[in-house]
Amino acid sequence: MQSYVLVIGELLIDAISCEYVDHLGQAASLGLHPGGSAANFCRFLHTYQVPTRLVAAVGQDGLGRQLLDHLQSIGLDTSYVATMAQHATSLIVVGRTKGTPDFIPYRGADAQIAPITDDLIEPAGLLHTSAFALSQQPARDTILQAFDKAAQRGIPVSIDWNYSEKIWANPEEARQTLEKLQMFKPLFKFSLDDVSRMTGEPMSIVQAKVYLSNLQSNVVCLTCGGDGVWYKHAQEDWQYLPAQAISDIKDATGAGDAFWAGFVKAYLRNSPLAICVQQGIDTASQRLRGIL
Repeated sequence: MQSYVLVIGELLIDAISCEYVDHLGQAASLGLHPGGSAANFCRFLHTYQVPTRLVAAVGQDGLGRQLLDHLQSIGLDTSYVATMAQHATSLIVVGRTKGTPDFIPYRGADAQIAPITDDLIEPAGLLHTSAFALSQQPARDTILQAFDKAAQRGIPVSIDWNYSEKIWANPEEARQTLEKLQMFKPLFKFSLDDVSRMTGEPMSIVQAKVYLSNLQSNVVCLTCGGDGVWYKHAQEDWQYLPAQAISDIKDATGAGDAFWAGFVKAYLRNSPLAICVQQGIDTASQRLRGIL
């Protein structure tokens, strides 16, 4: 059987403002789009012909049907997306922006991810999830159990730590979960905003690098928007690659997911870390330009 990336996480509706806004108080109308960091990552990998499987949960409702129809229309397998009669499809209201978007989460079915069978984990070349997906039960225990099984089999795991206090009711649970994840020596992706939200105070790039240097990981990437990407292997020194200069940003929504899809695509080909990061930068740039 061909290996694939097993993505476990949120599939939901992004209700994005139809106009650019500084905050959602300025939004007058919203457009519905398939979303969720984990699902976006999966979709971008699929676009680049990387085999994927998505484990997620949606409501047994019209929005859930819309998400399933979209995945099927682009050729993604929906066999492992559960539909929940007792939970509505999750929805996130997002401000269209050229920077970090303002958002309001309305959580429902996305956390209802059931335990994952060994026969789905064993053929995987990598498992991936997000801080969003880990923020509620029972999904958190399901994901940690799957990561533990993967680690026992020598399968690498990846986390986009897209932390926000809006999605974690208890910050201490987030800290404990981040600590547990380090047992698996994962590939970590953080944005500078993620680190600032996690620590509860604005962080400079230098401060964020110090914070991330204390994490146990195989690889850690710190994305800094237009200021480029800092990255490192385990105990090695930080390295840097600049962002591409983009004069006309169409939309920043999903750019981080696109970066990580490009990174993982190269990582699975055993490319050097610098090549993985550059692939991520190139893919994110395509998203920012509205190509991807």
